[in-house]
Amino acid sequence: MQPTSRWRTLRKVCATKVFSSQQLDSTQVVRRRKVKELMDFVKKTSETFDVLDISEAIFTTVLNSISNTLFSMDVVQLGCSSKSQEFKDIFCGITEEAGKPNVVDYFPIFAKIDPQGARARMTKYYKKMIDFLDGIVEERLRLIKGLQMGDTTKEYKDVLDYVLEVMLEDNSQVTRIHVLHLLVDLFVAGIDTTASTIEWAMTELLYNPKKLQKLKNELQDVIGKEEKQIEESHISKLPFLRAVVKETFRLHPPFPLIPHKSKEDVELCGFNVPKNAQVLINIWGVGRDPSIWRNPNEFVPERFLESKIDYQGNDCELIPFSAGRRMCPGLPLAYRGVHTVLGSLLHCYDWKLVNNGEKEKGLDMFDEKFGLSLHKAKPLQAIPIYNNHNN
Repeated sequence: MQPTSRWRTLRKVCATKVFSSQQLDSTQVVRRRKVKELMDFVKKTSETFDVLDISEAIFTTVLNSISNTLFSMDVVQLGCSSKSQEFKDIFCGITEEAGKPNVVDYFPIFAKIDPQGARARMTKYYKKMIDFLDGIVEERLRLIKGLQMGDTTKEYKDVLDYVLEVMLEDNSQVTRIHVLHLLVDLFVAGIDTTASTIEWAMTELLYNPKKLQKLKNELQDVIGKEEKQIEESHISKLPFLRAVVKETFRLHPPFPLIPHKSKEDVELCGFNVPKNAQVLINIWGVGRDPSIWRNPNEFVPERFLESKIDYQGNDCELIPFSAGRRMCPGLPLAYRGVHTVLGSLLHCYDWKLVNNGEKEKGLDMFDEKFGLSLHKAKPLQAIPIYNNHNN
């Protein structure tokens, strides 16, 4: 099987077995349970008036939500900061190394030397992820063998089951290593981008109290006083929440630079782009272009209430997930995860920023750490205060 054919096969698996509406609907109970666990954890923190590391809590929730969607298991327990930080370091390490300029990209002759040590560091991070996922795959293959022999039963199929079905087909050229690399891509990209987007949205809203109150009013009007968290079915009824997410994607795209490769020699805007050249689309720059956006550096979700611009790949002004055939297949899962976690955290709680949100040691809360994905340089921390209107 040629690499292109293999890519199409794996992408078809993603489209039909991983991120289809039917598959995501069947696993939404898992994601709902993870959000409920997050809300219970935040409630305990609010009762003691402790400072909550929102960044860590969101990351752990998204990590477990996606790991349950993919292979039906938690990876980290909420509150277990050391284990959560270990995974976060791996994910951030992979994305940062992938996003750093590398002299080898411009002078391939130095590839074997690896003068900046980038390949060595990336190999180290990837080995940790591959070893972790390979253990899960090995355990699942043993379970599948037991099912075939009638020794055990399984309640439902998850994403890993469907991917392994393709691998185990007769004459399949999708091998175990292909499966592992697919899982790494789904795991790292899905968790990192979703968690960072929620954190950025929380940061923007806590520093813009009028926007925050407007969103809280919408949540109370639509969800009501009794519900403690929002459901995926609520998202379509919450236009300002959707506008907040769009504005967050505009200002803080998960991937500030999206790489593509030219398939043939082409002239673009007076520049000659040779075949196989890597082309980086500056999504961050597009989102802050004053010729496209009015007041581009300001957080104004209202701009999307009267606009039909969306991030589904049809509007070049807003393409945080890229566009075309190679658009990120995980968009439907990210869409559900970002809205439900963000909406639930804001519906149930008021938040008091630590040190009133002032700069600490010269580091602004809006400083960005660039890599393949865009992170906050300083994790968001705040004190949750339980809303009386939900009693």
